[in-house]
Amino acid sequence: MINQKEVIKILKESGALLEGHFLLSSGRHAESYIQCAQVLQYPWYTKELAEGIADIWLEYQPEVVVGPAMGGVVLAYAVGQAIKRPAIFSERKDGKMKFRRGFKLEKGQRVLVVEDVVTTGGSVKELLRIIEAEEAEIIGISSIVDRSNGKVEFKYPFQPLLRLDVPSYDETDCPICEKDKTKPIKPGSRK
Repeated sequence: MINQKEVIKILKESGALLEGHFLLSSGRHAESYIQCAQVLQYPWYTKELAEGIADIWLEYQPEVVVGPAMGGVVLAYAVGQAIKRPAIFSERKDGKMKFRRGFKLEKGQRVLVVEDVVTTGGSVKELLRIIEAEEAEIIGISSIVDRSNGKVEFKYPFQPLLRLDVPSYDETDCPICEKDKTKPIKPGSRK
């Protein structure tokens, strides 16, 4: 099984774990930023991380792996490959998360939900509602990184590969701004 030190090494080697001065989607500032798309571009790293997730959940016998677009698409596929089960994804249409492209779940089907990074858990919670509406059985949730600082709560077991506490600061009280006198950069995919 992969350990947290190995996950951090992979994230750093792939350029997914950044250090500096960042503007988060919330508007807050932080010294660290995770961009998992950077690690998921490397199949060998993705395979290693997916196998780590598979090791956690295999005994629970998932029948399908589901991830929310965008972050969960590649990871769901890789975890599905690791456990030799189908992988599907949800996506937004008109601002609402749903299954499209003919994807569906069967009543009682055992589902493992995966996401690249969990911060607030919003996308995962939207996905859970869709799965519950299809009356599938959610066995658990995994992510590469939980950066919620212990704040995210799901009503199903949640097991990330890495729990990363990333302190964030209000712009008016940011010690990085004070110390470095730099403006934060905004990586990521959200506007």
